[in-house]
Amino acid sequence: MTKKPLTLRPLAPADCDLVCRHREEMFRASGHPDQTLADMAETYRDWQRQSLDDGSYFGFVAEVDGHPIGAVGLMEIDWPPHPLHPLAAKRGYVLNLFVEPECRGQGIARKLMQAADGEFKKRGLDYAILHATKQGRPLYEKDGWAQTSEMGKTFLKGHRHE
Repeated sequence: MTKKPLTLRPLAPADCDLVCRHREEMFRASGHPDQTLADMAETYRDWQRQSLDDGSYFGFVAEVDGHPIGAVGLMEIDWPPHPLHPLAAKRGYVLNLFVEPECRGQGIARKLMQAADGEFKKRGLDYAILHATKQGRPLYEKDGWAQTSEMGKTFLKGHRHE
């Protein structure tokens, strides 16, 4: 990437293909099998299209000269008051943070996460969660994110959490 200025813009419904590609590449880099990614592709694309259209999925795209080089997706999810957010029945959720491999190491992910923080604050959310890959964990920890004790269980044959 050249030293051209980076701009951030809000995600739009037209970004569905970009978000779907980023999500697939993110999971592939995390070691998920191609067949699993293929199995979820259509269902995810339908969900992604709907959630972008209705605004329940929002976020930012990082661009250089109008060309997307990264993005972050955000959601506001209902969650009962909790010791980590005792006065709120919602929390923020960060998902699909992705920067193109050739553009990494330049602070783009940090800028996207700063925009996410600002958006959550603007919406009155005082707590957010995310699931970090091994590669992303140091970025988040430097920004004040802490490990939690979440676990998962799948009830469908042939599928499992890793």
